Amino acid sequence: MKHTREEMVNSVPQTGFFGHPKGLGILFFVEFWERFSYYGMRAILVYYMYDKVINGGLGMEQTTAASIASMYGALIFMTGIVGGWLADRVLGSRRALMYGAVLIMAGHVAMSLPFGVPSFLASMFLIIVGSGLMKPNISNVVGGLYHKNDDRMDAGFVIFYMSVNMGALLSPFIVGTLQKNYNYHIGFLAAAIGMALALIAYIIFQKRSLGLVGLAPTHPLSTQEKVKYTKIITISVLLLIALIVITLKMGILTFGTFSIVVTALGVLLPIIYFLTMYNSHDVNSTEKSRLLAYIPLFIAGVMFWSIQEQGANVLSIFANEHTQLDLNKLYGINFLVPAAWFQSINPFFIVLLAPFISAMWTKLGKHNPSTPVKFALGLFFAGISFLVMIIPALSNHGELYNPWWLVLSFLLCVIGELCLSPTGSSVSVKLAPEAFSSQMLSLWFLTNASAQAINAQLVKLVEPMGYTNYFGFIGGLAIVLFVILLLMNKWVSRKMEGIH
Repeated sequence: MKHTREEMVNSVPQTGFFGHPKGLGILFFVEFWERFSYYGMRAILVYYMYDKVINGGLGMEQTTAASIASMYGALIFMTGIVGGWLADRVLGSRRALMYGAVLIMAGHVAMSLPFGVPSFLASMFLIIVGSGLMKPNISNVVGGLYHKNDDRMDAGFVIFYMSVNMGALLSPFIVGTLQKNYNYHIGFLAAAIGMALALIAYIIFQKRSLGLVGLAPTHPLSTQEKVKYTKIITISVLLLIALIVITLKMGILTFGTFSIVVTALGVLLPIIYFLTMYNSHDVNSTEKSRLLAYIPLFIAGVMFWSIQEQGANVLSIFANEHTQLDLNKLYGINFLVPAAWFQSINPFFIVLLAPFISAMWTKLGKHNPSTPVKFALGLFFAGISFLVMIIPALSNHGELYNPWWLVLSFLLCVIGELCLSPTGSSVSVKLAPEAFSSQMLSLWFLTNASAQAINAQLVKLVEPMGYTNYFGFIGGLAIVLFVILLLMNKWVSRKMEGIH
């Protein structure tokens, strides 16, 4: 039975979590542990892939490990599109969220088992599919707790997103320490336990805390559509299985060839998405002008996330292999820093700096930079975050880098993220054609998917170029795009047709 938004909101206890709906508390808890498991696993994933088998790793080449890490991130964002569609048309947000949590937990459990590559591949598949179901839908349920005119909604999302950064901040410390003191699988098990806690709490409290919100699909498939999509999905799955079997037997399907497929998808999906919207009869001339303005912003977003996401693979490997982690040699302190701890730097600076950046935009008032300028600033700081890594290379002469250079690199990138990321979400909503209001945000999420898909190829340049040349190339490319976007500022602003 379909309920109105008002009926769904009224079914939720509207107090019980710091003046917010009771359901926000359980969703905060679930998201915290889900992000704990994701970022904790990701903090040691690339090390696990390239570490020697005798040390408990998979013994892959570093380049392959970095490429797979990028593919993993790209596919999580791509499957979010499918997860959103399934929730809207088939499952409802709540069921999609729960199924996703079960799959994610199973994926982390698989990773904690010492069965090598088969366990690793099973884990990747389960977490990618589970994240696709959970990631877009938990935010949708949060929004469903409030009436549309409820002044608490924005604050509620701020509280909710704090759970993301809190989970991301704490997990590398815990998982990285367990991996260092015990082994990789104990670290992965901690991520699995975190996800299990989230799932248990959700199952126990969701009914009384979330009421009717997200129980039913918002636009369920008709009987005719069910038959149509069942045929399409069945044929597609069978063809995919046949393709995998054939290419495996022919020796064509390797990590390398699969990375090319993922990269192609990362480039083609946003193009298809954009053309579908632009050529739609439901989009008027003003909306088409705004879509044209969105193109350079989208490209800037891809470039930014390409650098930001390399913090989890390229910089992660750099921290482990080329950074002085022995504090005894730096400060006379008998402690060896786990390389995974560097993955906590990004969320730490986000939590620390976000209030100041937000207050600065508010204080500037009418002097607030335009949207294209904020995007350009994001590119500038991202580019500088890589270029700054060249400085110690000029005087290091093969010695290990001081870890403060990595901290500085992460800090600069976070400043860029706080300029670009919130602005990107906001402008995506503002520039969205009315007929594609929800899908425009999906297009924005594809900036990250496309970036990581492209990274699957970019990271292969590290070995032939060397880190110094690589940092210079990628950082320099970001600075070039920064200049181009600044020069396009007036054109983009004009094409936005009154949107700022």
